[in-house]
This record gives sequence, structure tokens and C-alpha cells, in this order.
Amino acid sequence: MAAVHVAAPGRDARIDLLRGVAILVVMLLHFSLTYRLSQSPFADWLTPRFVRAMIVNGNYGVTMFFAISGFLITSNVLRRDGHLGRVDLRRFYLYRFARIMPGIVLALGVIALFGLFGMPSFLDSIKGEPLRASFSLLSIVSVLTFWHNVLMEAVGYFNYCVNIYWSLSVEEVFYLLFPLAALALRRTQYFVMLCLGIIVAGPIYRCLHADNELFFMYGYLACFDAIAFGCLTALLKRQLSLTPRTCSLATWIAAPALACIYLVGIDGHEAEGFSLIAVATSILLLTAGVQERQPVRVLGPLRWMGRHSYELYLFHIVVLACMRDLVPRDALANGAKPLWLLVFIALSCVTAALVSRYFAEPANQALRQRFATPRTVLAPEAS
Repeated sequence: MAAVHVAAPGRDARIDLLRGVAILVVMLLHFSLTYRLSQSPFADWLTPRFVRAMIVNGNYGVTMFFAISGFLITSNVLRRDGHLGRVDLRRFYLYRFARIMPGIVLALGVIALFGLFGMPSFLDSIKGEPLRASFSLLSIVSVLTFWHNVLMEAVGYFNYCVNIYWSLSVEEVFYLLFPLAALALRRTQYFVMLCLGIIVAGPIYRCLHADNELFFMYGYLACFDAIAFGCLTALLKRQLSLTPRTCSLATWIAAPALACIYLVGIDGHEAEGFSLIAVATSILLLTAGVQERQPVRVLGPLRWMGRHSYELYLFHIVVLACMRDLVPRDALANGAKPLWLLVFIALSCVTAALVSRYFAEPANQALRQRFATPRTVLAPEAS
């Protein structure tokens, strides 16, 4: 019997825009950690303090991703299955595996290959001391089995490229636990109570570990509250009937609030800052798609980055590592940094587009087709 095809809803321009903003600030952070944008013409144009605030708080972009992920995963389950307690476990895991695994396997393969060639930014080391080759295998396994953040908490930063995949471990553990929790709890109110508990626990955990960024930023409990906010927002959106005027007012409040919280920064706000970013992002998700105006064309590149955010996340660090080995920080004049930044963004976007079109999406669809059952919906989704 052929699989049932169900039309997927169109992409939401605001969600793509939020994703685009999130991946851009993450890319700016990683670029600046290598090339110090605070010592560039940007500091003359925008003041060093503003540039530093824009750059060093890039981890808030990951928090935005977590909130969006919780929102989309919950929304998709509600759309496909009608109720969290009726989630199709096989289909859920198939969709997540098909979307996530091809890209990360390719990225890890490229990183391992460049490491074998001896490129410095692709090698494992701690404080300049090289690690045994067997550690590279452990590192790759930790990414593929969703505990890379735990490995980092144990040994520290050890690989320029691989270490950024800590957030994928957080996402994947959420993907593993979400349908199991939904099926076990069955009633929506119990799931809501679980989310509220996680939301309370997150800031407490971060407060207790505020002196160690490996824990307050990368731990599961440090990040799950943002995902829980996204889940609750999807449930709430299903119950509310918001008017365009209400959505417009909420947007005009939440968007500046998001920018202000971002610029205030992480330093000194380790406990509550991530929660506030998740709240502002969730409000923007709650009010998305309600008779929205035609998307602003000038923001089109950001929306494109949002549509390709996963591939950008995986491969921008590979591009940056190659650029870093080609032109070390001390070899790049301050005046050349804006142009080098544009080269980095352009090369990352080209790489992401090629990976998405010729590998990730074909693999995604092939896996879904190969392992689909008659109940499985094969249409693409914004996830």
C-alpha cells in the first residue's frame, strides 16, 4: 500500500526570520572569537562597547533555536497526530533521524578527514597539548549519541570545530524524551506541569553553576527550559484566537525586548537571561502567522539563512576553521576584517546551499520514503 501524502503547511516567514537572526549571531560570535571584531572598523563605526555586546552574547542565538525547536516539534505533532498523547513514535523518530543524521555524519566526516591531513583547527588538543587519536573517535561517538556536552563538561574545550555540536546533543536528547514523555503522561495538563517544572529548574541550575560556562550554558538542564517555553507556546497557540491587532502589539513589545535583553548580555545574568530570551522569542512565535503582512524584501537574506540554518550551523565552523588555518588572527589586518567576515558568511551560505540541495534534503526524503509505513506522512515540514 502506498504511503499517505498530506500537504504540509507553508513556511512561516517570521520563524524563518527568527532562525536567520539566531544563526547569524552565532556565526558572528564564532568569527569574532577567532578574529576579534572588537578590534576592527566595526568598533569605530558602532563603538567598541556595542560591537562587544553584539558579539559576546551570541550564545543567546542558541537559546532562540531551542525555543523555536520546542515550538515546531510540538506544533507538528499536534498537526499530524491531533494530541500529544497520540504521537506516532516510529514516525517521530524517523523524521528526526532523517533530518538530523545525514548532515551531521557528513560534517563529522569532513572534520575527521581534515584532521587526518593535520590541519590545526581540526585536531583535538587541550591547552596546546595534542590528545590521543582514540579521543577523536570518542568525540565523534559523543556527538552521534548525544552526550558531547557532557564530554566537554568533563575535559573542557578540545576541538575548534566539533565543540560547537554540544547544542545538537541537547536537541537530540529532547527529541528522544519528548514523545516518550507525551505518551507516558497522556494528558496535556500533565505535560504542561512537566514543562513548568523544567522552566523553574533551569534558572536554578544556571545560578548554581554561574561560575562555569561549560555547565550553565551547555548542560541539558541549562537549556531545556527554553525548549519547554517553546512547547508551551505551541500548546497555548492552539487554544487562543488572537486578533491581528493583539499580535501586532505583542510583536512591537517582544521584538525590542528581545533586542534589549540580548544587548544587556549574559555576563551577570547567567541565571535569568536565557529564560528572558526564551520568553521574548516565544511571544514572537505565539503571534506569528496571524494575517501577517507581506514579508519585507530587505530581510530576505536573513529568512534564507533561517531556512538553511541547520546546514549553516553544521558547516559554518568548517569554513571558518579552514579560513583560520589559511589566515591566522595575527596575519589579518584590522581593516580587512569586515571583508573577511563577508567572505566567511558568503562561503558558509554557498556551502550550506550545496549540502542542503545535493545531500541533506535528498537523504532526508530517501530515508523517509525507505522506512515509511502506510500511516507515515511524507510531506516536508518546517522543523
